[in-house]
Parts: sequence; structure tokens; C-alpha cells
Amino acid sequence: MVIFAAANVTSALPAGFGGDFAFYNSFQQPELAPPDWAFAPIWLFLNATSLVALSRIANAPVRTPWRVAFLWSEGMGWVLFAAFTTLYFLLRSPILGAVDTVAGLIAGLSSLVCASHIDFPATSFILLRVLWLLLATYVSVFVALSNPDPFLGTGLLR
Repeated sequence: MVIFAAANVTSALPAGFGGDFAFYNSFQQPELAPPDWAFAPIWLFLNATSLVALSRIANAPVRTPWRVAFLWSEGMGWVLFAAFTTLYFLLRSPILGAVDTVAGLIAGLSSLVCASHIDFPATSFILLRVLWLLLATYVSVFVALSNPDPFLGTGLLR
């Protein structure tokens, strides 16, 4: 619960729990982009299920193969989750937001591989997050490529 509270408070400080809807909606987005209101409840659910997976594997015997790698990848995933709103909303950078999201997907895939060697229910919970991160990565990269970046002063394709 400490991880959940720390990550969500850190994440909420730059833009509030709902983010900055006007900033998010100001960009050209792909048709598959979720509505702004969907992010908070989906991430709440995914964070809760990720914590269940983390708890299951953290409580596995210390010498369980893949356990340490899972814990490291989950730790990195939580750091990236907490950093996103600072990079995207506070710095107002869709490019930095996309980099964070891609890194989060990589961390999630690493967690998924590790979990698959340890615990099936944990793997199922991590898979939910990875599926969401696949969509989020598509959207964030599309936005980074299609729009100017106010923080960096340019867009990737502009």
C-alpha cells in the first residue's frame, strides 16, 4: 500500500488526479485514443491488480528463480508511472511522455515474462497492465509524432 500511495501522490502532484484534460485534448490523437476521463479509473484498477501480483511474487520464497528480476522490473514500472505526469503534464512534453510510456511498456513486458515463470495469477494481472500499455504506447507515440512539443519546442515530425 505504501508503493501505491507514494506512486499515486507523486503522480498526482503535477496535474491532479485527473491530469490536465485540456492539455491532453489539445493534441491530434488517433481514433483509438481513450477519452480523458478513462485514465484515472483504468490506472486505479491496473495499479490495484499490479499490487496483487507484486504481493504474490514478493512473498514467494527468496530463492525463487525470476523473482528478483520481477521485483526490479516492477520497481522500474512504478517509478515510470509516478514520473509520467511530471514529464507529460508539468513539463508539457508529449515526447517525454511517449518515452516514459515506451519505457513503461518495456518494464511491463519484463515483469510479464518474469511472472510467467513464477505465478499464473500474477501473470494474468500483469498482462492486463501490458495490454493497456500497448494501447497507451500507440497513442503516446502517435501524439509525439503528430504534434508540436511545447517543452522541447518542436515535434518529432515537424
